Amino acid sequence: MSLLESHNGIRREPVLNGPPLGTKPNTEHAVRIADDLHGRAQAVAAIAAKHAPAVDRAARFPEQAILAAKDQRLLGILVPKELGGEGAAISDAVDICYALGRACGSTGLIYAMHQMMVACLIRHGLDSAWHRQLVRRIHTEQLLLASSTTEGHGGGDLRKSQCAVELENSDIALTKSATVVSYGAQADALVTTARRSADAPASDQVLVAFCKDDFRLEHIVGWDTLGMRGTCSAGFNFEGAGKIDQVLPAPYQRIHAHTGMPVAHLTWSAVWAGVATGAVDRARAFIRGAARNANAQLPPGSAHLTRANASLRTLRAVIASALKQYEAACDDARALESLEFQTSMNMLKVTASELSIAIVSSALQASGLAGYRNDGEFSVTRHLRDAMSSSVMINNDRILANVAGASLLVEPPAFLTK
Repeated sequence: MSLLESHNGIRREPVLNGPPLGTKPNTEHAVRIADDLHGRAQAVAAIAAKHAPAVDRAARFPEQAILAAKDQRLLGILVPKELGGEGAAISDAVDICYALGRACGSTGLIYAMHQMMVACLIRHGLDSAWHRQLVRRIHTEQLLLASSTTEGHGGGDLRKSQCAVELENSDIALTKSATVVSYGAQADALVTTARRSADAPASDQVLVAFCKDDFRLEHIVGWDTLGMRGTCSAGFNFEGAGKIDQVLPAPYQRIHAHTGMPVAHLTWSAVWAGVATGAVDRARAFIRGAARNANAQLPPGSAHLTRANASLRTLRAVIASALKQYEAACDDARALESLEFQTSMNMLKVTASELSIAIVSSALQASGLAGYRNDGEFSVTRHLRDAMSSSVMINNDRILANVAGASLLVEPPAFLTK
């Protein structure tokens, strides 16, 4: 069942995110795109699932799955048709994140972070000839994009930068100490935040794109973590050089509010929902097997499976509702920047992360020792460790503190359906 199916099993049609991410097609065409993408995503998910244990065990990049995603032409699905792409919807990317996360959390998260950056380039960079060409290459060459939005001094505060773009004539240079650059060593291009200039305040940021030949990474911090081990989110000193054309024309404040944050939280949440679903899949298989061996008598842990299924339905509904809200607002700058929308999209991340952890925990309780073991077909230990990353990836406490003021101003509606 697709992530975006409704509670009664009726499939919700994918709606394109609107110019410049694509013009809304007719319903028949939208269904055809979605069905084709879902089939290709399932092919990649099968490969990701096969290699997920080894990726987790060795904390290695999921090379086979990402190569399969390139073979299936999934990295450039959002690229507009006029640039040679498929003009797919954000909802399509969200669905693929769910499918990949269900198979391998690291693969799903890498795909989500890539599509977040692609969406930013498409929505805010197509007025620039340099970025139009980069977007075209993402489709034709299936380039994998990484991002660098955190620094040693700023931690998880994406809205402040210490490093600055250095400009000399039309040449730019950028040096950055980045505590986390997910799959930076494996990326074909990298998009990073920086102060607009050396004398700009920390919050006056721009987004800069560098191709592989434009930058150098020096490894400074390793990545030996509890979960999401295959994202290879090591720390690096970054040195990049290029032309002023590589700086996106829009200020990062707008990029972050309109596209970066909402698309990130939608795609990340879909990955976590996929991870949770993978755990529920295993718990359900365990309960079914136990019931068969006990003359249809359900084991005690079945109550926890009931709870996991109920929470998973809630999580899917939360994500689908947020996606609908984003699609309705995506062409309205005032709506995107409104306090209500920004609060809602930020809280999506908090809610989805907390629910995903609760769901996997319930799946563990349902399968008992079989789920607790690191080996065996019913193990959910990788799923639990991957899910636990969700609350510290842009720490929930930071988000809650940032939206605390909004909680005093945004009042709930008077009716549930209005």
